[in-house]
Amino acid sequence: MKRHKKALPIPEGFTQRDIKTESSTCTGEKTIGFYSAAEKKLLYAELVRSEDDIISFYEKYGLEYERS
Repeated sequence: MKRHKKALPIPEGFTQRDIKTESSTCTGEKTIGFYSAAEKKLLYAELVRSEDDIISFYEKYGLEYERS
């Protein structure tokens, strides 16, 4: 029997539209998080190794990932 984890609340001041992925120009390493325009950086960032990691990030906050 699989347990569903309770979704985390979206951090205050952010929406689903603030979720962005970035790639390092040096290493090509990708991260996903909530983009803060004021700080010009990703907050609550996590490493992305595959599209499954992106889907997991959305699910963590109770959001549905829409493939583009």
